Amino acid sequence: MPRIKTSRLTGLREMTPADRRAAVATAAGLDAQDVAALAGAGALPEARADGMIENVIGTFELPLGVATNFIVNGREYLVPMAVEEPSVVAAASYMARLARAGGGFQATSTRPVMRAQIQVLDVADPQASRDSLQAASGELVAAANACDAVLVGLGGGCIGTEVHVFETSPVGPMVVLHLLVDVRDAMGANAVNTMAEAVAPRVAQIAGGRVRLRILSNLADRRLVRASVRLTPDVLDTETLAGSEVAQGIVEACALALIDPYRAATHNKGIMNGVDPVVVATGNDWRAIEAGAHAYAARDGRYTSLTRWEIDADGALTGEIELPMALGLVGGATRSHPAAQAALRLMGVESAAELAEIVAAVGLAQNLAALRALATEGIQKGHMALHARNLAIAAGATGAEIDRVAHAMVDAGEITAQKARNLLNRS
Repeated sequence: MPRIKTSRLTGLREMTPADRRAAVATAAGLDAQDVAALAGAGALPEARADGMIENVIGTFELPLGVATNFIVNGREYLVPMAVEEPSVVAAASYMARLARAGGGFQATSTRPVMRAQIQVLDVADPQASRDSLQAASGELVAAANACDAVLVGLGGGCIGTEVHVFETSPVGPMVVLHLLVDVRDAMGANAVNTMAEAVAPRVAQIAGGRVRLRILSNLADRRLVRASVRLTPDVLDTETLAGSEVAQGIVEACALALIDPYRAATHNKGIMNGVDPVVVATGNDWRAIEAGAHAYAARDGRYTSLTRWEIDADGALTGEIELPMALGLVGGATRSHPAAQAALRLMGVESAAELAEIVAAVGLAQNLAALRALATEGIQKGHMALHARNLAIAAGATGAEIDRVAHAMVDAGEITAQKARNLLNRS
């Protein structure tokens, strides 16, 4: 798949949507069919939508934007983002632009291993059941792999088992067997669920109990992605603050998220503002990503930040993120939704791991944007300025009227629906 030469596309904000599509298509080498799919009109025919979910009555559209300026592991990326919230795409793009001076983002990912859980109840001796299941691990791995010769042929498949014992629960003691499955470029739900169903009768027999659940876990803690960035203080300078002050403010703002779950919830929501739109645009399961991320943030028994920001010995601001990332390039909407396929071609990704690394970088960029705003003018100023555009549109403004009404509300310091109506009526 061809790589773009640069994601530094200037002037997109001033272009019409059609001109933006043309600029992005030229940069990414997209054909007319992909451009049409990204435009949205008729991208998902009703007949195809009817085959994707039940009781279809239509389709629901979200704005699809493109984040620019991203460099991840030395490669340039244009990143599609499907999101309704103002400021998200602009913030990610701006932070990626600041990061370019230091080479952009670095990212790594672990092997794409998912878990399937098989719950065994009515066990007379949980510890003895655990020992028996551990002794039969090789047999169970072989049985699981017999279910998916294609996955095994691609270098994936079940690679091992774990056994967890719960001595007490609302329904008594239980033993839970985990199948650990390398799912390659798939999200993996279908593969691991099929394996769990297949081996469950033998698991029950070995453990001497009764199987109930046979299902994947969305806490994909064996399928992690990490991203990092380093910014020298000069790129953080503002009109009123030195970059070193901004960097210190970012570190201090992150510190509260590290120790306080009330702040961490909002802090991590801001991270997911960057993560989810890319996951949605590429046809992946954003709910699974959300569940895994928040569970991972509480893995030590206390909910905390998914990122960490520090100032290094040279005075540069450094940030890191780590979270589970169960994404796929095959199966599901990634294969059935034309716009999702076009989005993947726009990015030029060649593996699920590469996609996960980009998504983590976008999440880190979004977190940086939020912390930078909190450390400088405050989050509300930028949010309300963008909110003014939505109010102008809701009041009936179109074309150039939108910016005129929005700017007038900001200048007046009165960003309300009534003010928008009043300004529009005066024109």
